[in-house]
Amino acid sequence: MIKKILKWLVVVLSVVFLFGYFFQEKFIFRATQLSNDFEFNFDTNFEEVNLKTSDNETINALHFKLNTPKGVILYFHGNRGDLSRWGKITEWFTQFNYDVFVIDYRNYGKSSGEFNEQKMLSDALLAYDYVKEKYSEDEIIVYGRSLGTTFATKVASVNNPKELILEVPFYNLMSAIKYHIKFSPGFLFNYKFKTNQFIQKVSCPVTFFHGTEDGVTNPNDSDRLFELIKNPNKKLIKIEDGVHGNLREFEAYKTNLKAILER
Repeated sequence: MIKKILKWLVVVLSVVFLFGYFFQEKFIFRATQLSNDFEFNFDTNFEEVNLKTSDNETINALHFKLNTPKGVILYFHGNRGDLSRWGKITEWFTQFNYDVFVIDYRNYGKSSGEFNEQKMLSDALLAYDYVKEKYSEDEIIVYGRSLGTTFATKVASVNNPKELILEVPFYNLMSAIKYHIKFSPGFLFNYKFKTNQFIQKVSCPVTFFHGTEDGVTNPNDSDRLFELIKNPNKKLIKIEDGVHGNLREFEAYKTNLKAILER
């Protein structure tokens, strides 16, 4: 009887793992697409930008512009939606007198191309190069949220921006997956998103924001990443009772963010 149960357990787990392997992109990237003639509409003045990649793909972006900004926030968004949603979310940062530049990843929104970790990292660097043409590095704040924290950390690891801000990051993709599926085998996944490797090469100031009740990314991952940073200019802000998507509702988030952006 026990052997029979174990046999069925192996079968069930095999099916689950195979399903996870073949549909991993559906779990990792919750992308939505937009038609090329879709018209964005926001309250703040903005320009729609299309970046051309080395492999001839198009990365669609929004550039929110103020009259006399202090600098720019280069924002890398989470894994769900497209710029019609993230434009509204990032427009909020202009109240701190910063322009905002935010891209849609490959296969998100109007951006072309297929999901590919190395190419997506290269696209993030392309976005940094674009803003660096228009702002000095001491005016650039790199901001990543959830999935976007890997791209933001990669960018900061090979450049010298004013600050790196990481909201609800994960240590790496395997850590994020195991937060939900404890015994998930890492070898099944083609994507790694090793924020833990990139963070060790970041030399600019770094600030973490993470809610203590986050059910999507493990709050302990921020602690682990924090310990890997070699420079002393780092700060970890845990938002008591905060969850994955509501940190800006808390005074601790707004006060600390304002202090960073007023420096």
